[in-house]
Amino acid sequence: MPTAWKDQPRTLAEIEALDCEVLTCAQVAQLLGASPATIHGQAMERPEMLGFPVICAGRRVKIPKRPFVNFMKGG
Repeated sequence: MPTAWKDQPRTLAEIEALDCEVLTCAQVAQLLGASPATIHGQAMERPEMLGFPVICAGRRVKIPKRPFVNFMKGG
């Protein structure tokens, strides 16, 4: 069962502590203050505008955690 958007990590430290290598649009959106649909749409249409890499497979979008964390830290 999918986790509710409100239950997603809210801080960069919580994202870093996750035991995974890729993030979902919902996890990233919560931290950025955007909707998951906005992140998903941008990843599908103009991924270069996000500023961090994304992996698109069909309609699925995943965000590699380490590059996203680096992006959030200004790197």
